[in-house]
Amino acid sequence: MSVNTTSHGLQVRTFDVPRNQDGSVARVVDYYGCNVFDLKAMAKKLSNQDVETIARVMKFGGRIDAGLAERVAASARQWAIEKGATHYCHWFQPQTGATAEKHDCFLWFDRSGNPIERFTGRELLQGEPDASSFPSGGIRSTFEARGYTGWDPSSPMFLVEAENGRTLYIPSVFLSYHGEALDLKIPLLRSNDALSTAATRLLHTLGEKAVTGVTTNLGLEQEFFVVDRHLALRRPDLTLTGRSVFGKMPAKGQELEDHYFAHIPSRVQAYLNELEIELYKLGVPVKTRHNEVAPCQFEIAPIFEGANVACDHNLLLMKMLRTVASRHGFMVLLNEKPFQGVNGSGKHANWSIADSTGRNLLDPGQTPHENIVFLTFLAATLWGIHDHADVLRASIASAGNDHRLGANEAPPAIISAFLGEMLDKILTAIEVGQTHTASAEKAMIELGVSHLQELLKDNTDRNRTSPFAFTGNKFEFRAVGSSASVGYPVSILNAAVASGCAKMADLIQAKSKGGTISADGALAVIREVVTKTKKIRFEGNGYSQEWRDEAAKRGLSNFPTTPEALDVFNDKAKVAFLTETKVMSNADVESRQAVQFERYIKQRLIEINVGIEMVQTGVLPASMSYLSLLMGVAKDGAALQVSSPALRLAQEMGAQCARVETALIALKTTLDKVTSGDAMDHHHLSKTATAIAVQLMPKLEDLRTAVDTLEGLVPSDKWPFPHYQDLLFGFE
Repeated sequence: MSVNTTSHGLQVRTFDVPRNQDGSVARVVDYYGCNVFDLKAMAKKLSNQDVETIARVMKFGGRIDAGLAERVAASARQWAIEKGATHYCHWFQPQTGATAEKHDCFLWFDRSGNPIERFTGRELLQGEPDASSFPSGGIRSTFEARGYTGWDPSSPMFLVEAENGRTLYIPSVFLSYHGEALDLKIPLLRSNDALSTAATRLLHTLGEKAVTGVTTNLGLEQEFFVVDRHLALRRPDLTLTGRSVFGKMPAKGQELEDHYFAHIPSRVQAYLNELEIELYKLGVPVKTRHNEVAPCQFEIAPIFEGANVACDHNLLLMKMLRTVASRHGFMVLLNEKPFQGVNGSGKHANWSIADSTGRNLLDPGQTPHENIVFLTFLAATLWGIHDHADVLRASIASAGNDHRLGANEAPPAIISAFLGEMLDKILTAIEVGQTHTASAEKAMIELGVSHLQELLKDNTDRNRTSPFAFTGNKFEFRAVGSSASVGYPVSILNAAVASGCAKMADLIQAKSKGGTISADGALAVIREVVTKTKKIRFEGNGYSQEWRDEAAKRGLSNFPTTPEALDVFNDKAKVAFLTETKVMSNADVESRQAVQFERYIKQRLIEINVGIEMVQTGVLPASMSYLSLLMGVAKDGAALQVSSPALRLAQEMGAQCARVETALIALKTTLDKVTSGDAMDHHHLSKTATAIAVQLMPKLEDLRTAVDTLEGLVPSDKWPFPHYQDLLFGFE
C-alpha cells in the first residue's frame, strides 16, 4: 500500500494488487473466496458426511443437530483463528435498512482460570443481542428487550478484515423472545420456500414429476455516487441525509451524455480496484463496473446467485462500498436522489426461477413442451404481478425513491410489466386465439414459439421506463431503490409469484384429467390467464402522460408518494396473499407498515431540519454579509457619483433574501403544526406521514427554489457550502 496526496491536501492510498507467496501477481481465481468458510473450506476440516449434510441443508433446508453444530463451530473457529480472527459475530438484518452485528471474542477461561479460545455449537446456533433499540413497528413493547439471532446455514460464514484485526461473520436471522420476525431475512427465506412449493406443484400438474424444488436467483445491479469526502463533509445535508436538500445545477449536467460508459477517472479506478479485491475475497462475484449516466455516478453488477446469498452479498457490497471509499478520500452516496436535476440511483433486481434440474423456468425452450412450461410460468408471474401490484409498489416505497421514481430513467410509480414486442404479440395471439389449429404443438410453431429462444435475444428490447421488464430469460425489477435492503421487496415478489403459481395450479388441476393436463389443455389455461392479466402489460413510454391516463382507465394504481403506497397494507384483501403463502403473519404485515412509516417520517424530518439549519446558520448569514457589502459599495458609489451595478444587485439580493426568509418561516410554521401533539404516536403514523408529504415537502421545495436562486447570486467564495459543480465535476 502506498499513500498519495491529492490537490486538496488529502492523503489517499493506492492499493497494491494481491500477490502469491512467490511474489507473483495473484489472479482473481487464486484468492476468490479465500475469506469464506464455504463447503470447500469445510471439506478440509470436516468429514465427508458432515459436509454432505451441510450441503443438503444449504440447498434444501433442514435442521442442524447439536452434534453437527459443535463440529462446525470447532472447525469454523480453527479456520478463522488460523487467518488471524479474534472475534465472531452474528450478522443480521434488522428493519433499519442496514445490517447489525455484536462482536464476541473467542477468549474464554478453563476451570483453572487459564485463557483458552472457545466457540461452541450453541454459540454458533444462537446469539442474544439486545433488541430494544431496533424498530419493530409495535410488534413488541419497549421494555421487551430480548432478541435472538440464529445461524442461517444457507449463507456461508466469512471473515471481514479491518486495519488491525479480523472477525468471523455468521449470517443470521433475528427474532423476538416470543418468536416474531424482527428482520428482513426471515420473510425472504419463507418466500423462497413458498415459491418453491407452489412452483413445484405447478410443474407437477404439467407432468414434470421429477422436479423436487425450485430456487429463486438474483442479479442485483447497484448504482451509487462517488464524491470527494472533504467536500461532502462540508455539506450537512449530504452527511446526515445522503442527499442534497439544496443545490443549484451547474451550466452542464448530463446533457451531453458524455459520462455514461466513459473512461473511469483514475482515482475512482483505484477505489474500484481495491473494492473488487475485497469483495472477491468475500466470495461476492462482482462482474461489471462502469460509469452511469450522471456525473460521478457508477454501477457495479454481480453474477446471478441464489436469492438469499445474493441479498446478503448486496448488503456486504454496500458496506464495503462505504468502507473502501473512505480509504480513498471518497464518500459514497447510496440515496436514490442525491442530486436534483440528474439521474437518481436504483438497485435493479434481475430475478429468475430455476427448478431442481437446473432449468431456468423463464427461459424459452426448443420443444413445444418446454415452451408450454415457459408460457405457463410467464403467465403465473404476470398473474402474481397483476393481483399484487399495489403491495409490490409499497415494498419499494421510501423517501429517497419518492424523488427518483418517474424520471431520469427510473420507472414510474405505476406497476406494469413489459415483455417486448415479439413476446407481447405472441401472448396477444394466444389471447385472441389466432392459431389455425387446436393442437398445442402446431400452435407453438404457428406462433413462432418453437424458435423463440434464439429470437428473444434480439427481439426483447430493454424498457428503462418499466418497473418490471422481461429481458430474455428473467424479469428486471427496476423500481427497487439503491439504498434498499433488497430482501424485503424480493420477499413480496416471491410471495406474489407463489400466489400466481398456486392459482395457476388450481386452474390446471380443475381442468385436468388424472392429475395432469394435456398440452392443449395447458394452452387453454394460459390463454385464460393471459386474458385475465392483460391490463398489467404495457409496452410503451412509462413517463408519458398518455400512460398515466391509460393506466387510470385500466384501473391500475398510481401512488407517487410513500404514504399513499403504504396505506395499501390497510387493505386486508390485498395483503392476504402474504399470510396465505406463510411469508408473513398479520402481525408481520402491520409491523412492517409501521416501520416503513416511521422511517419515512424520520428521514423527512431530518431533511427538513437540516435544511432549516443550513439556511439559518449558513445561507442567510453569508447572503446578508454579501448584501451588506453591496449596499456599502452602492452607498460609496452614490457619494462619489460613480455609476455602479451595486445598487441593482443589492436590490435583487435583498428581494431574494426576503423570499428565502418568507419560505423559511412558512416551513418552520408548518413543521411545528405537523409535529405537534400525538403526531408520532403509533396510531397516527399514516396521518403524520401524509401531512409531511402533502404539507411539508412542498414547503421545503419552495425553500429550495429560493435558496438555489440565491446561490446563483452570491459569489462562490462567499457561499457557505460546496456547489454541485465542485461535487459532480471535482475530480478526474
